[in-house]
Amino acid sequence: MRSQLADLPNLFGKVMAALPVAPPLAIAYSGGLDSSVLLHLSHAAGLPLHAFHVHHGLSPNADAWEAHCAAECARLRVPFMARRVTLADRKAGTEASARQARYAALGELCREHGITSLLTAHHLDDQAETILLQLARGAGPAGLSGMDAFNHAPGLLGSADILLARPLLQASRAQLEAYAAQHGIAHVDDESNLDTRYARNALRHTVMPALAAAFPGFQERFARSAAHARSAQRLLTELAQEDLAKGLQDGGLQGDSIAVDYLRGLGEDRRNNLLRHWFGVRDIRIPSAAWLAEMTAQLLAAREDAQLLVTHPDCDVRRHRGRLHLVPKRRALPGAQEDAYDERPSQHFRWNGEASIAFPDYGGTLHFDVVEEGVPAAWLKEQMLTISFRRGGERLKPARNRPSRDLKHHYQALGIPAWERARLPVVAIPGRLLFAAGIGMDCHYVHAELNSAIQLRWVAE
Repeated sequence: MRSQLADLPNLFGKVMAALPVAPPLAIAYSGGLDSSVLLHLSHAAGLPLHAFHVHHGLSPNADAWEAHCAAECARLRVPFMARRVTLADRKAGTEASARQARYAALGELCREHGITSLLTAHHLDDQAETILLQLARGAGPAGLSGMDAFNHAPGLLGSADILLARPLLQASRAQLEAYAAQHGIAHVDDESNLDTRYARNALRHTVMPALAAAFPGFQERFARSAAHARSAQRLLTELAQEDLAKGLQDGGLQGDSIAVDYLRGLGEDRRNNLLRHWFGVRDIRIPSAAWLAEMTAQLLAAREDAQLLVTHPDCDVRRHRGRLHLVPKRRALPGAQEDAYDERPSQHFRWNGEASIAFPDYGGTLHFDVVEEGVPAAWLKEQMLTISFRRGGERLKPARNRPSRDLKHHYQALGIPAWERARLPVVAIPGRLLFAAGIGMDCHYVHAELNSAIQLRWVAE
């Protein structure tokens, strides 16, 4: 045991010496055994340190825990900050909701105090629990990779500039308990850690003891397996990056979209690897294997002219001109349903010289830019203007040397997908279309007006 106790500060020091981000740093300090040992080790090493505490309000003892943490930091002269959070959405479960709220609060505290490295007290037993949980959920190599000593987690912390570091990841909980006992480190006990209704607690109090009895030292072997999985995942990520770069080539007006023919030419495993990576790059939750199989089946089997739509909680998957698009979820707009032309309302307004006018019902802001060639400002102020979504049949002539064509032909020529067209409003005066978002001004009223010409411009929210 003595050698283990002697090893802990050395282990901590080696990991901190490899920290790729310079101080200042902070620790996530709950007041429990693990984070209390981390606070003690960090303070003993003389590191420039802050301690951040998150008050979830889930326990009747939460106020006392916060007071304990504040007092301990005051004793050590470590700057202490606390943040209280409320778990509004618990659809994913209390554990997951508390974790999301905790890391979001920690990220806010880091940004407020200029912290670039956040230390957490995850240890070897936590790593084993994480791997078991992922295995029980049917995770692939990414999930079975477990936790790394260093990683950026912008989805958790709200910033890619904050490094998440776990300097105790190779230490066992038994080592931390022995170190705390030897140094008389005071800590609090969270009663919820005994509640086996929570998945991690069920593993900790039932499965882990059985594994330890049957396979002593299994935690270290699990950690080695996780390292192998991380190595495999790195190779898969490199392959996906290459495949994604090829799939995105020649996007042209399509922007961030993948050629369907390219996806069709890949094997199923390689295609799924690419799509999962693409979802991750776009900060979209990785879909399940069943959802991904259904989506790709629809994608590859649908007719070329079919308006493919597959819904995902974070986006819509669409196909347009032979390319696959991930379209962010946006709030529904009254009257913007695709093909519901006869039911679309309109709104009358006047322009009184404002630089812009917001139209929330149409999902954006109409800007009035002063240009050298546009409609006369004085004339525009006299008009009763109407904004609406197109109803079909509208025509626009964008330039004097170009023909007047209906908006559908303009949108097709510009490569604007049908789902985008439905949300692009038009502005008219009595008897004539003046402006169409995504296309531009009608040329009939446009001419040079020194310092008083106006050009309309639409910016979606």
